[in-house]
Amino acid sequence: MPEPTPGARPTLEAVAARAGVSRATVSRVVNGAAGVRTPLAEKVRRAVEELGYIPNHAARTLVTRRTGAVAVIIAEPEFRIFSDPFFEQQVRGISRELTVHDSQLVLLWVEGPGDYDRIGRYLGGGHVDGALAFSVHDDDELPGVIRRVQVPSVFGGRPGWAGATGDLAVPYVDADNRGGAREAVRHLLSLGRRRVAHIAGPRDQTSAVDRLDGYRDVLLDAGPGLIAQGDFTEESGARAMAELLARRPDLDGVFAANDLMASGALRVLRERGLRVPEDVALVGFDDMSSIAEATDPPLTTVRQDVEGMGRLMVRLLMRVLNRAENGDEPGAGSAPGSVITPTELVRRASA
Repeated sequence: MPEPTPGARPTLEAVAARAGVSRATVSRVVNGAAGVRTPLAEKVRRAVEELGYIPNHAARTLVTRRTGAVAVIIAEPEFRIFSDPFFEQQVRGISRELTVHDSQLVLLWVEGPGDYDRIGRYLGGGHVDGALAFSVHDDDELPGVIRRVQVPSVFGGRPGWAGATGDLAVPYVDADNRGGAREAVRHLLSLGRRRVAHIAGPRDQTSAVDRLDGYRDVLLDAGPGLIAQGDFTEESGARAMAELLARRPDLDGVFAANDLMASGALRVLRERGLRVPEDVALVGFDDMSSIAEATDPPLTTVRQDVEGMGRLMVRLLMRVLNRAENGDEPGAGSAPGSVITPTELVRRASA
């Protein structure tokens, strides 16, 4: 069996000789293509490891038409991305799953309207195999940009933009926001709370809308005085809590649409001399441990598997890319199904 020349870079042919298979079989295994029996694939992988073979990226791209990179687009400005642990967890899940698929993450975000042209040019320039987009707002230009450049994509969150209901080819991953909100409110009622308020998230994001709908599912007669508007930031939660106390000083329970707003609400309650949970019970949403476990008292919240949802987004995208690589044409029923993940109430000391 011929060995590579000392100091020379191992070739595809050397791997094939070591594994006792054809060069084409090695190419299929290295490039992740289907159709190679497991025992043969294992022999190829052992030979790759023994020889220290490193695939030639340029040659691989010519064969597979894949760049090995995926754009992760967060439709929020930089300050939101680096101040909200939700984004950190989702990007962590995406990054870890992309590593499994030997792909690189390219992070993009939206500071203003001018960024859409930049993102569109980048996506359309063939720099990435696909896009993962989340925190998309109802009037966001991003879905239209992605559709125009025809880049395979998966969205984080139920689509709510104009025309989304007919865009059946766009898969998405989301949590059971409405069900989780119902569970949060029912928990507050089970504690004997009768005047339960809600701090809502942005009206132009479906996760916030679904959580508001879940609150209303349980409290059908909740008037507008028990609902205050926030934007998923801690400061907006504080402002909304102050508004609620001004309107309804007799409230005894609060469900906030995320943990950051709940932490802002908790701060205002303490400043007003109200005890949590003795005077006002408080429930958040997300179970961001860096927030929920650090508040005083620790925050009862609805857990969604944010990192797991990031991983699922990558897996759905890889299904899209593999189908395209195999020459499958899109058609009725061909889009990978969207995924709604379960939520769970995590009981701590605030409610």
